[in-house]
Amino acid sequence: MASKQGDVSLLDHPIAQELLHSTNPAHLAYCWTDGTQRLVPIWFHWNGQEIVVCTPADAPKLKALTNGSSVAITIDTATPPYHVLLLRGKVRVEFVDGVPDEYAAAAERYYGVEQGRAWVTQVQTLMPRMARIAIRPEWVGLHDFETRFPSAVEHAIERMQAAV
Repeated sequence: MASKQGDVSLLDHPIAQELLHSTNPAHLAYCWTDGTQRLVPIWFHWNGQEIVVCTPADAPKLKALTNGSSVAITIDTATPPYHVLLLRGKVRVEFVDGVPDEYAAAAERYYGVEQGRAWVTQVQTLMPRMARIAIRPEWVGLHDFETRFPSAVEHAIERMQAAV
């Protein structure tokens, strides 16, 4: 039986694993201090339990992203059939001297080993301190637009099949 939307076991699905190890950016959604929404594309690293994103220690987003803040993340593909991983969870923020290991791993994944290491060397001179933001998924959704669809599409298919 397929895992239902919301079940964290969906993280084990091959499409979820493909997206978690892809070079597609994550899209991090959160609420600003005035309650308005923000959505930013951001590099990420999946460590098997958490999605980790990193940012300069003085990044404006850290005014709103504090320990326990609720966020949503999507990682998706740009070509059909679209694959979409949706996550919700709470953040844990930790300040780190230098570049967090997860940022270095993401740089190598996105740029390749040589260019990724060169990028990290440059970042180390620009940002002596960074924030490591870890999100442990509490809710997971997955769409592959072949066997898993958004609920409204699934309901439409069910109504059509029932009418036949």
